[in-house]
Amino acid sequence: MRKDRLYFFTFLAITAIFILIAGIAIRSFIKVSANQLLETQLEASKREAKEVATLIGFQLASGMDKDEVIRNVQESIENTDTENGFICMFDWSGKEICHPDVTRVGEQVSPNQSSVSSVNGAMTSEDFYDLLTNKRTFGGIRDFGNDGQDSEIIYLYPVPNSDWIIGAHANVKRISNQISGLRNKFYTIFIIMGFAIILSSVIMVRLIGSSYEKRLEAKNQRLEDEVVNLAKLNKDLDAYQQKVIEAKPQTQKSKTEKGKKRILTYVRNELKPISTDDIAYIFMESTITYVVCFDGSRSTTNLSLDELFSNLDETHFYRANRQFIVAISAIGKIIKYGNNQLKILVNPNSEVDIIISKNRAAEFKQWLNS
Repeated sequence: MRKDRLYFFTFLAITAIFILIAGIAIRSFIKVSANQLLETQLEASKREAKEVATLIGFQLASGMDKDEVIRNVQESIENTDTENGFICMFDWSGKEICHPDVTRVGEQVSPNQSSVSSVNGAMTSEDFYDLLTNKRTFGGIRDFGNDGQDSEIIYLYPVPNSDWIIGAHANVKRISNQISGLRNKFYTIFIIMGFAIILSSVIMVRLIGSSYEKRLEAKNQRLEDEVVNLAKLNKDLDAYQQKVIEAKPQTQKSKTEKGKKRILTYVRNELKPISTDDIAYIFMESTITYVVCFDGSRSTTNLSLDELFSNLDETHFYRANRQFIVAISAIGKIIKYGNNQLKILVNPNSEVDIIISKNRAAEFKQWLNS
């Protein structure tokens, strides 16, 4: 139950993070894409207005009749107002001379009703984007009193050799619909991508969590096995110690039998024989061999650990490592140490750790079971 709640909260966290990032990213993507679209439209409108104005000016300079020029322009632009952009022509008084919608020809157009750019105004794609989204004017000309207007004049260019002006219109409704479609596509892509990312992330978290749980369970199982083994080992130790006490010979061994009864040690300059039954452990430090008894007393001997161990009863003493010989009666507890190593706790306590390497651990267990 706890794991299911954890996965559920993980799902909520990933979803919240994705929504936050996507919400910021999608606005930037839409604005960048829309600006590219509007930049293209602006450049096309400006180029078309300049080319048409230059052509009309050339025709007028060539002596062509104005009525014929107007008729040719009207025929060429008629019904083009369904595109993203189109042009119209009016005079300096604001009277429409040519327009794709013939019903508009002759109407008086006020700049504050349709124009958002002054003559040669440097409108940018960001200005255009503000026009479409926030209805903010460029240059303070258009007041947007008519919200239902389909187009806005975004660029004006005078016709040479005349009092005419070419106005480049932007079909704001059509362009707005294109941007809305672009926005919807982005939202669709992000929803699909978000669903895929969130689902795959939750699955990966679930798989990684399951793998970690399995490793953790295996590790716990190993620890439990080690605890059981150590408990068994300490139980064997107690049984062996009891066995040694019960099987202790009542008669003194002869000197020819293996296992001396006493060893000769030194306390300062005084010779002191010590019974092997009183020895808790023997260890070597800085080339000096120390003999420690159960009462905590310490003495030294000139014999090496190899010489001492060869003369001790191996059923009562064990060579733990190169530094220590331990009596079975002195072992208090056996604990796990490091990587598959064992540590012997003795009484009286040793200042130096008595470690049995992993290579000798099996031999030590066998000695306890003998």
